[in-house]
Amino acid sequence: MASPSAVHPTPGDGTLPIDAPHYVDAATMHWHDHCEVLVVGFGAAGAASAIEACDKGADVLICERFDGGGATALSGGVVYAGGGTAYQKAAGYDDTPAAMARYLATEVGDAVSPETLDRFCQESVDLLQWLESLGVPFASEPKPPKTSYPRDGVYLYFSGNEAVPENAAIAAPAPRGHRCRAKGMSGAALYRYLRAAVADRPIRVRTQTATRRLVVDQVTGRVLGVEVAVLPEGSKAARRHRRLSRLAQRVHNVAGGFADRLRAKARLIEDRFAEIQHIEARNGVVLSTGGFIFNRDMVATHAPAYGRNLRLGATGCDGSGIRLGQSVGGQCARLNKVSAWRFINPPSPWPEGLIVDEEGQRFCNEEVYGARLGVRMCEAHGGRAWLIIDRDTRRRAIREALFGKLWAFQSIPALLMMWFAPRARTLAGLALRLKMTTAALEGAAHAMNDAIDQQREDPLGKSDGMRHALREAPFYALNISADNPTFPCPAITLGGLRIDEDNGQVLDADGYGIPGLFAAGRAAVGLASNGYVSGLSLADCFWSGRRAGRSVATLAPALQDTTITADRKAG
Repeated sequence: MASPSAVHPTPGDGTLPIDAPHYVDAATMHWHDHCEVLVVGFGAAGAASAIEACDKGADVLICERFDGGGATALSGGVVYAGGGTAYQKAAGYDDTPAAMARYLATEVGDAVSPETLDRFCQESVDLLQWLESLGVPFASEPKPPKTSYPRDGVYLYFSGNEAVPENAAIAAPAPRGHRCRAKGMSGAALYRYLRAAVADRPIRVRTQTATRRLVVDQVTGRVLGVEVAVLPEGSKAARRHRRLSRLAQRVHNVAGGFADRLRAKARLIEDRFAEIQHIEARNGVVLSTGGFIFNRDMVATHAPAYGRNLRLGATGCDGSGIRLGQSVGGQCARLNKVSAWRFINPPSPWPEGLIVDEEGQRFCNEEVYGARLGVRMCEAHGGRAWLIIDRDTRRRAIREALFGKLWAFQSIPALLMMWFAPRARTLAGLALRLKMTTAALEGAAHAMNDAIDQQREDPLGKSDGMRHALREAPFYALNISADNPTFPCPAITLGGLRIDEDNGQVLDADGYGIPGLFAAGRAAVGLASNGYVSGLSLADCFWSGRRAGRSVATLAPALQDTTITADRKAG
């Protein structure tokens, strides 16, 4: 019988504690279980790693703290893909990998090398076909819309900033948001296909198995396996842990504090009733546990501007994989990078309005992707902003919210905000109500209106189709601030462990790969670690997960003493 788990202090949000590495004599170490490839975390990146490693002939085991799915199962199920997918072609778009790379370079920046970005774009069609081979269905759309999330029946759309004039000048706009064909939020359906693909293979999955530290060879420094805290299958403790964890996830968006207390109780069950076991991973360990938005201490340390945002994701997004990597010398990068989603489309008339900060200054092109707006609002304007619209825009937006077949999470907040918004007959009066500088608000509106009247380019580059002069009183101010409970601004973290971009091996401070340790998805620096557009994180999870799984299954022994050169370092 394995020894009981040591008791750890229980933080208020149930964050998993990570212990210092267990250094052992490899020759005499006693293991409770064995595999060749051990994957920590069972979301998109974990599933992709496990499937790829298994298909390469490895004996694979997945260890998952909860039931699996993570942020993937809660997502919209959108995969960012291009370069000429069958669905793009059916919609009449002749996209190319080169055009995709030129656009994505504006979002990805230097998070990965240009060579890695090019490789991702070149392999994008193949990645989508790989998902289809697992049973994941996609579909085309005759007129792909630009929206935060398309309604049921629409599965191809513009999911980023492709059509914004400054980007359209770089690459011909093409719809690259490929949504899994399913009703409702498609992430749950997408994950079911992944889980079925895992079940169809000789991959073992151990749920309610929390990885708390790495086991390391005391002589070579190689990661040999993991130490896990396992709740006995079918036990009363396991059943209660599952109930608490599922309830916490269900109520999180409407009662975050209560959800955290439920998570803390689940953590306490792990501390009291879980058994410690050690599992050998002969080829290596893949960390695929997601980001750290649910770890309040890490957010406060690395991304304090986002402390008021709605935490988007699953309970397991607490940085446990990142902290496991750090425990053996893994280096991190871009932990300050966060995606904050302030979508103002739909309703589609809203981007015609004017976004200003608390002083009344316009600071962003209103048609940009919601994450670009959200990040700018949170990092440069204290998370505070107002969307100013006139009577005509409000009337058209209300009609769309009522009759445009929007999702409830899109239409209900929009209607509430428009019905109860502060209003005034003049912009000066509205500025007075909002305690803004009158000259600043009037000046911002005048500059926007005057550019329209004089047929000049918009001061912030808004495209002609989105321009509308604010003239028809009354004027309304919609509070789009990050802390508005009626209109939440969700956030996810984007940074993680630095990895070798060729194989996913975790890097130490000197640029050496840590033997036996790999990372994928949001636990690692990747394509989405600079800027975010819908579907890019999932696409990166699949792509980096397959890379890590393939490497640990086939290349791991050759990587034990590899020095990673500067041009291969991510982050």
